[in-house]
Amino acid sequence: MARILHFGRSAGGIETVQRFILGKGDRMSGFMDCSGGSDIGRQRSSNEDHFLIADVCKSMRVHQTNLGLDHQSRLFGDTQGKLLIVADGMGGNESGERASQLVLDTIVDYVLNRLSWLLQKDAVNEQDFVEQLKHSLFECQKVIDNESAMVPQRRKMGSTLTLAYIIWPRAFLIHVGDSRCYLLRDHHLRQLTRDHTLSQLIEENSRSSKLDAAIAVQEAKGKGLSHVLWNVVGGGSEKPHPDATAFDLKIGDTLMLCTDGLTNMLNFDQIHKRLDANTSSSITCKQLLADANLSGGADNITVVVSRFVNQIPPEQLMQELEQPLQAEAETDEFLEVQSVEVLAQRA
Repeated sequence: MARILHFGRSAGGIETVQRFILGKGDRMSGFMDCSGGSDIGRQRSSNEDHFLIADVCKSMRVHQTNLGLDHQSRLFGDTQGKLLIVADGMGGNESGERASQLVLDTIVDYVLNRLSWLLQKDAVNEQDFVEQLKHSLFECQKVIDNESAMVPQRRKMGSTLTLAYIIWPRAFLIHVGDSRCYLLRDHHLRQLTRDHTLSQLIEENSRSSKLDAAIAVQEAKGKGLSHVLWNVVGGGSEKPHPDATAFDLKIGDTLMLCTDGLTNMLNFDQIHKRLDANTSSSITCKQLLADANLSGGADNITVVVSRFVNQIPPEQLMQELEQPLQAEAETDEFLEVQSVEVLAQRA
């Protein structure tokens, strides 16, 4: 079962503070402070972005028993991981929104019904787990292709996808498109994903052939190739070619997933400044969304921020609960969710 802390978009806002134990009897514990937000921006008529923050866990629905279960109809087991996703649809208004929605719907179904949750800590099993996550994108492709065949006006719809599946302390990252994932560690910010745009491809090829990469990139941008994607889910392509990586997280890290509506409006230093500030994930998301809108808000903007910390100061929790959800948002389609999760590093 995926305990979905937030999925999709709607007018208004939702804010939750929840704790889930990831391990028992472990030597080191901490908190996962995670929030997400999506904003329509200032120049779009609809929001084609979707995001998801979920706690994946086993559950049992009890139909009848004489055990003393305090009238509980569903019992939950330990967490099997945290799922963070951002997706940016394309194909124009309804088609783009539908594409990113289908991608998230399909990923949720795949994780619940087909993904092997029993991950042993060895290279063979970990590689198999990564391959399963990559395969989920092929399932997304099938779903989009099927709907495109039935609805001709949607035959070019597609979506980016950046997915982080966290089984503390391991993180598994799957990615196609130009949405991004960043890692802040020890005050240093690093982009973990590469943009699957033609301009990025030209830059990489120019480096390998020892051409002037800067000139090549400028020429590509001048031709509008920085917005042309060669690797997405759907979009008329045969199948996606996902990048995949796995790495260890540690207490003090901050992970951010976002769509290009943020990175096209804010430069690296602006993003670094916000992520490196001593603020909660909720406030950081709101600040980044507001910054992108102040810089023009040319596209839909979606951000998911997860901070891994030793403890959440009580005054910070009170500040979150007292702060209005839309304090820094200037559109009707801003929404945000917060979750505080208990982490435990396995021995």
